[in-house]
Parts: sequence; structure tokens; C-alpha cells
Amino acid sequence: MAGGAGTRLWPLSRRMRPKQLLRLFDGASLLQLARRRLDGLFPPQQIWVVTSAHYLDFVARELPDVPLENLIGEPMGRDTANAIGLAANLLARRDPDGTMAVFTADHLISPQESFAAAIRTGLDVAERSPDSLVTFGITPDRPHTGYGYVRRGQPLAPAVFQAAGFKEKPTREVAEQYVQTGEYLWNSGMFVWRIPTMLAELERHLPDNAGVLRDLAAAWERLAAAPEGAACFASLRKISIDYGVMERAARVLLVEMNCRWLDVGSWLAIGATRSPDADQNVTIASHALVVDGRNNILVSEDDHLLVTLGVSDLVVVHGADATLICHRDHVEAIRDLVTLRQQHFGERYE
Repeated sequence: MAGGAGTRLWPLSRRMRPKQLLRLFDGASLLQLARRRLDGLFPPQQIWVVTSAHYLDFVARELPDVPLENLIGEPMGRDTANAIGLAANLLARRDPDGTMAVFTADHLISPQESFAAAIRTGLDVAERSPDSLVTFGITPDRPHTGYGYVRRGQPLAPAVFQAAGFKEKPTREVAEQYVQTGEYLWNSGMFVWRIPTMLAELERHLPDNAGVLRDLAAAWERLAAAPEGAACFASLRKISIDYGVMERAARVLLVEMNCRWLDVGSWLAIGATRSPDADQNVTIASHALVVDGRNNILVSEDDHLLVTLGVSDLVVVHGADATLICHRDHVEAIRDLVTLRQQHFGERYE
């Protein structure tokens, strides 16, 4: 899944160049890193990408080894239940009895060996328990209020459990309790299941959506870029796979993934991917200089020189036609700032 807009990473993440395409990770994009994680697990012809229809050309250039017919362009975002449901229906037309794995394109995950081992375990569990939906939980290394959690139930095999419930983003106090108990894992948003099982669960819990998605997939070649297809997609109830299916499914199994897992959805998260200097400043730029300051994050994709003097706790992001300067404590408000910017300047800086 690679369709998110990434508004909290404005001004670099834009409507036509979302965060999964930004080359901020040693010259690679998040989408390219997500593709590389699948090396040795799936051949390119078995990798599909669900993204916005606006991003199809960009995705094709980022992933030249993935067949063009495997790129699914949604007319609009209708959340993860519909992105996954459309993909499941399209895959079913190629392999009705196949097994499907779902991955995200907005995380950094390491080490690769631990990730691959967990995915292989999940694939095996899905094959052995074809009536189950399999989710992956990340071993938490700290209490985090921005992630969802899944509770470990009865152990079934090494690193495999029954899922005993999903918990949405908790308060700080509750997150601390979750980590202390050792019973809760971060909800990774990655899954494995047999395609018929997922389609049956969609039909059971989201029947109206399931019917629309089935009809869309049956005529996708004709409807993908047609106004009729966009109208059908717009009619879908917007809902996440967690709310729509996983929290209501009859049997969910949990595979523990003991990896470093970072959701790079904000500039603070991007800063955490780099080692700071002695004053805890992070520079993600070819030319940057921090003088008499601490805890700053400076970002630029080009050769523009960024210099700060006598300031601390700032995030400074230089884009081609816009520059962001904000306090570290306000990075979560960038999403609201994007709305305000649109009210003042329309689509000019989108």
C-alpha cells in the first residue's frame, strides 16, 4: 500500500510527490526500500502496488522491475479496507486460491533478516490455518501514543499467538502499562491471509463495500480510469482494515516481529533516522550548518545552504518553492497548517 499523502511532511511531501517517493534515505525512497525488503520473499511479478491513480507514473519509475499491470491506481483514497479489498479481488481473478501478504510503504524496518523470518512464519501460519487472518505485531521498545496495539493471546507456536484484541492509540499512562505487561505489541498494519478468507470476511463485515469492490475488479481494465469507476469508488464507505475487518474477524492470529520499526510520518521521525551531532542537531542536507544551537532538524533535497544561528528546537525544511520553520513541539500541527495554506494560497503550493 503506497497511497498516503504524507501531509505532515510538507513542504517536501506534496499532492503529486508524496512521502513514499521522497529520496531522504541515502538516495532511496521509502517505496524503494519497501520493495527491497521483499527481495528473496517474492519475485517481482508477484508484487503489486496499490497507490493513487495520480502517482502511477511516479511509482512505475521508482519500481521498474514491477510489471505495469501490477500497479493499481485508486481514483481516490478510501482508507485501507478498500485498498486491500480491491487488491484482494484483483488477485483473486489471477489466483482464486492464492495467499496474499500486505505491506506498507511508509516505514523503516530492520534488520532485514528478522523481517524476512517473521514474514515466512506468517506465510506458513496462513497456509496451515486457512480460516485465519494473520497480523504482525512489533515488539515495542518504548511506550508510544501514536501507534495502535494488539494484545497477545494464547501462544500457539514460537512467536505465534492468538490475537486477543486491538487497542487504538492509547494515552501515555496506558501505553506505559501496555509495555510493562509485555502482553501488547505495536500493530504494524502488515498482514497475511488466504485470499478467499479475506474476501469472505469483507462480505461478512462490510457487505456493501464488498459488492462494489467485486464489481470494480471484474471490470477494472475498463473502469480504472473511467468516471464510472471513480463514482463507484466514491460510493465506498471509508474505513480502515482494522476497524472494518480485523477487530471483528472470527479468528485472528498474531506473529511477533522483533524488528526496529519506525513510522516516518513526521519530521521528528525523519530526524530519528539519522545520528545527531554532539548538540543533538540532525542535518539531512548536502550543505547545512548549525551555530550555537541544539536539537534542530535541518532538511533540504538540493544544494541550497541551510544555516541556523543561535536557535534551538527548530525544524527547518527547505523545498523548491516553500520553506517550513517550526518548533519541534508543533510538528504534529503541520497537517493543520497545510489546510490553512490551502485556504490562503489555493493549490499553488500543493
